[in-house]
Amino acid sequence: MPAVTGADLLQAADEMTRVLHPHHERDWSVPAGPLTWSCWTTAAHIAHDLLAYAGQVTGRPEDGYLPYDLRVSPDASPAQILTVARACAGLLAAAVDAAPPDTRAWHWGPCDPAGFAAMGVAETLLHTHDITVGLGVPWQPPQRLSAAVLRRLFPNAPEGVAPEVLLWMTGRGDLPGRARRTSWTWQAALG
Repeated sequence: MPAVTGADLLQAADEMTRVLHPHHERDWSVPAGPLTWSCWTTAAHIAHDLLAYAGQVTGRPEDGYLPYDLRVSPDASPAQILTVARACAGLLAAAVDAAPPDTRAWHWGPCDPAGFAAMGVAETLLHTHDITVGLGVPWQPPQRLSAAVLRRLFPNAPEGVAPEVLLWMTGRGDLPGRARRTSWTWQAALG
């Protein structure tokens, strides 16, 4: 099973930009799909999580998240927020690719760089999906990246088309013959 890498993070960020940037002049104050957050807030959340994960990988705390936060200017346009999120993806990609594979940092237990990369890809894909739903833009996460996230974060996921399974695993979609999920967690920490 190949590990999720910085290249995967950059591909996810490029896909986010490709699908969302053409809609940057629309009203991003609308809810992001099933979330209570706006599309704007959801995009800022992507950037926040990617930066937080980069800090974890480089700071290597063993018992919690580092006590800092990303503040995106409330005046930032949707295009600017996408640029911030892309920059944070670049920081996480650099941190993941520079870290030795045996590096561990806290995410509800010890997590390796590939786990942080997978979480970054998941945050980017899932919240891009939320934003596209909010903006009424048809889109599904890419097959290869969805499969990589499922392998690393959802090892007990059912068989099926990876983007559909990923959306179902996170309560964002339906799978035939299965009840819609109302709660979920991913398994980033190593045993």
